[in-house]
Amino acid sequence: MIAETAAQISLPGELQSPRAKLVYLFLSMNGTVTISELQNGLDMKKISLYSVLKCLEKEDLITKNGDSYALA
Repeated sequence: MIAETAAQISLPGELQSPRAKLVYLFLSMNGTVTISELQNGLDMKKISLYSVLKCLEKEDLITKNGDSYALA
């Protein structure tokens, strides 16, 4: 089921980093999430997540609202 859903999501062409793609897919499937939810769901360190999220935000692919992140 997850693989089918992930296959239906199209990734923006500017996403080159595997981690950025992973975070983008996670947000696509889970909606608005906190950094802790990303950390737990993806088993990534917060420092890595903040770096990826900053890049995605700079590309206008995600938005930050308080402590939550979502696709733009």
